[in-house]
Amino acid sequence: MAAVKSKDTTPEMFVRRLVHSLGFRYRLHVRTLPGTPDMVFPRLRKIINVNGCFWHRHCCGKGRSLPTTHRRYWKAKLTANKTRDIAARRKLRRLGWKVLVVWECQTAKQNLARLEKRLVDFLQPNDRNEL
Repeated sequence: MAAVKSKDTTPEMFVRRLVHSLGFRYRLHVRTLPGTPDMVFPRLRKIINVNGCFWHRHCCGKGRSLPTTHRRYWKAKLTANKTRDIAARRKLRRLGWKVLVVWECQTAKQNLARLEKRLVDFLQPNDRNEL
């Protein structure tokens, strides 16, 4: 597991390039915020997290499977990851941040138009206070 990256993963880099191409600028991995979010948009008070389906237990096929060995260990570890993610999102929302989670399976090339629309809709300022 030491080889598993937590930053600059392929799905994260894909989303970062897409967001940048849409003209949005952001801060990376802000440690002062709960959960160390992947992308932080301070002026907009918005956050994007890019989660791996397996590691964060997405409801897609990749997120539902468990390794065949040491199943109890993996179930406990992955459940703890999901619980930690939920707690971090709650804290961020209480602090006034809006959070969008992008799942690894949503970064597939065939989902590009849908993902781009989701990102643009999320990152648009909602009112004049966000400009």
